[in-house]
Amino acid sequence: MKDQTRILVVDDEGVIREGIRRILENGGYEVDVTSSGNLAIEKLQEEDFDVVITDLKMPGMSGMEVLKAIRILQPDVPVIIITGYSTVDTAVEAMKNGAFDYQSKPFTPDQIVGKVEKALEQRAVLLENFYLKKELRDRHGFDDFVGDSKAMQKVYRRIIQVAPTDSTVLITGESGTGKELVARAVHRNSPRKDQPFVAVDCTSLAESLLESELFGHVKGSFTGAMQTKTGLFKVADGGTLFLDEVSNISLTTQAKLLRVLQEREVVPIGGTKPEPIDIRLIAATNRGLKDLVAEGKFREDLFFRLNIIPIDMPPLRERQGDLPTLVGYFLQKFASEMGKEIRGLSPGAMALLERYSFPGNVRELENIIERAVVLAAGDLIEDDDLELQLSAAEEQEMGEGYVPLTADELKEAKRHLREQAVAPVERAFVLNALKRNEWNVTKAAEEVGMLRPNFQAMLKKQGISVREHMTN
Repeated sequence: MKDQTRILVVDDEGVIREGIRRILENGGYEVDVTSSGNLAIEKLQEEDFDVVITDLKMPGMSGMEVLKAIRILQPDVPVIIITGYSTVDTAVEAMKNGAFDYQSKPFTPDQIVGKVEKALEQRAVLLENFYLKKELRDRHGFDDFVGDSKAMQKVYRRIIQVAPTDSTVLITGESGTGKELVARAVHRNSPRKDQPFVAVDCTSLAESLLESELFGHVKGSFTGAMQTKTGLFKVADGGTLFLDEVSNISLTTQAKLLRVLQEREVVPIGGTKPEPIDIRLIAATNRGLKDLVAEGKFREDLFFRLNIIPIDMPPLRERQGDLPTLVGYFLQKFASEMGKEIRGLSPGAMALLERYSFPGNVRELENIIERAVVLAAGDLIEDDDLELQLSAAEEQEMGEGYVPLTADELKEAKRHLREQAVAPVERAFVLNALKRNEWNVTKAAEEVGMLRPNFQAMLKKQGISVREHMTN
């Protein structure tokens, strides 16, 4: 309700300050005003506000400093920056530091009211996500998940909706997105949570072995069946069976799986007596089952049986805002495990990650950060420590068509372009030195006037292996 909405206006110009007050009070909002950043911070330490509007250029504490303080004191409060035309670039920079929006002077009453309404809408979403995440952690134990993006919030909601039921769930998504984490979260929040959770990787077993694993077999039913084996459908009885990469199951096994799901009973290979089962089935795939159905590679009736409740895991490139959180999580995890003091990533390294497409998604990011922690020589991870293999498109983005937005990005772009230009010369330099010295690294380093470790580092950077050359 507007009568419960409190807005703080910070501006050293009385005319602007009082003008905004009148506009917003006429709109039904409760407005408090202050003439300086210092006074604003004092108010924010004692009172709660729903929106803060602050001028950017003020004597003493600037609007940028007010913004940074609010991000600590009341991080869920949206901040609108008021600025003159000459400081619009600075206002955009403020938005990168967490401001909700900016408004240039002069402005109309409708513009100010419109900005406030949008800010309040955003705050409502942020609060909803905050309480949802708190509920997930406190009540549902989703500590394995890292990220609060809209795409992940949708996943969290779907898990909460489906977990209490016995409905079959189909989890889709690219490799490395965390499909098994979702399956375990559904099980952990279901009435079956105290019963077994059995995971089967359908790509890791040959066809004959997969059938035996799933349905079991009786002694002597086939060559090598030295004893009776209980199938995983029976092992998971009362609990949850998770079939990962279900698209890899053959049509023959698909038919048997469909029959098990329809009849809720399983017959072991070589057996004659059906055994009743009580399981909740969760399946996952990184391939489009609809396309496989159209190609005749997946049974349509089984697809409909599995696709009762779909959950789609977003790729990392679509999880807007989650990358810094994930990087921080993995950095802390691996630095702690390895006993290294790593305080973060250099601006260049972070800029490089932000432009990377992550074909392997979160799993790939985890591996990248683990490797970088191992390789880091100091307390900051540099871009070379990441050892990213950029695609042609990503290389192009760093090339002619790429325009940096910040000083850090400009610095990184210049470094990258220098490396691209120097790399061929550097490679020819070390190869020629090695050839002249019969591939003796020590002699080659001495001849060119380099320390041996530095020469070896250049070899490693260029991917040149003396051992492989000597072997070949």
